[in-house]
Amino acid sequence: MDDNLMDALDLLEREKGVPRDVILEALANALVSAYKRTPGAAEEARVTIDADTAEIKVYGQVLDEEGNVVEEWEDTPDDFGRIAAQTAKQVILQRLRDAKRDQIFDLYEGREGDLITGIVQQSDHRFAILDLGDAEAMLPGSEKIPFERLERGNRVKAIILEVRGEGKGAPIVVSRSHPEFIRALFALEVPELVDGDIEIKVIAREAGHRTKIAVASNDPNIDPVGACVGARGSRVRQVVNELKGEKVDIVEWDENSQAFIAEALSPARVIEVRIDEEEKTAVVIVPDHQLSLAIGKEGQNARLAARLSGYRIDIQSESQDLGLDAEDDEDVEFETVAEGDGAGDAESSAVDDAAEVEEAADQEIAVDEEIVEEVQTEEGAGDDEVLAVETAASKAAVEVVDADGPETEDQEDAADESEADPEENELDHTE
Repeated sequence: MDDNLMDALDLLEREKGVPRDVILEALANALVSAYKRTPGAAEEARVTIDADTAEIKVYGQVLDEEGNVVEEWEDTPDDFGRIAAQTAKQVILQRLRDAKRDQIFDLYEGREGDLITGIVQQSDHRFAILDLGDAEAMLPGSEKIPFERLERGNRVKAIILEVRGEGKGAPIVVSRSHPEFIRALFALEVPELVDGDIEIKVIAREAGHRTKIAVASNDPNIDPVGACVGARGSRVRQVVNELKGEKVDIVEWDENSQAFIAEALSPARVIEVRIDEEEKTAVVIVPDHQLSLAIGKEGQNARLAARLSGYRIDIQSESQDLGLDAEDDEDVEFETVAEGDGAGDAESSAVDDAAEVEEAADQEIAVDEEIVEEVQTEEGAGDDEVLAVETAASKAAVEVVDADGPETEDQEDAADESEADPEENELDHTE
């Protein structure tokens, strides 16, 4: 090994803070592993590096059962200088990475929960790498906002989830789906949160879809909800933009559990809340037209309200609470059963009536056919007249079949009179 390597070690010690002795010790251990891979190498060996001359020597060893050195001899390979140079390069690079990792760990240790801003360097379905300027952070796929696409070069915010002192990969792990990310974003936009005039009590979040936060005021002159919303929604709009459109509901914290549960279910209006403190359950009564709004899409609103309040929530409409829906169902079932009991008799009667009507119709059609033949034979009626007679007969048969039952004698007489003297009927109507 030449003097240039020793100069490089001195430079690393001054600029990177990596002790020279540490690098030499790591290099010696790496050279032992490299020596054992050479042909004819001893099973045990040690390597010495002169700190002044950079001379490297390898000593083969024989050990007893207790690990004591029984025999030792110098066994430096002829071309070991080349092997030593390659090994030294790898060791130095690894030591530089370790030194940088230690520096990052010292710089970010204890900063879990802090908000950071980074530029996306790499992104896929597994993870994304953010450049923080003085370090790199890893955003795992599980900590991304669902369905969010992070393009290379985008500037995004995240919170520090973990700072690792050991292991592979980036030492800083960040998150954008954690509920505390919401708190950090609001602290960036709402000065009252930093001053302590208001505080965020609870956060319930389904990342990428909806978030509910409960805020309380330590100053009676400050409206906590209004402070978080901002003038014309300016403050909450900045948070929503960073969350890529995720909905954010801000409700006021209340020590009274009933009032707080009613508030947590907003924007739905609540009529009554009944709480069982032992079971930690709550029955919430809402107007009929507000039931779907209180439950939310796929139960999301109710689920977030339950997380926010800590109670298991059962939402019922006003009609369900009064038992009106249940009574209606019973009435429907009862009416259906009642119709079913008499269905057989009615159907049988209808079939009999239909049979009688069809038989009468057949008789009338037969009589009409005889009349038609007689007219054709005696008077030589044309085809048009025959067709008219047949059409009239068919129409009469259809009218008879479609009727609910056979006509009464009075109805038949009235029909005959109407057909017999249509001008007289028209005159009566005119008068």
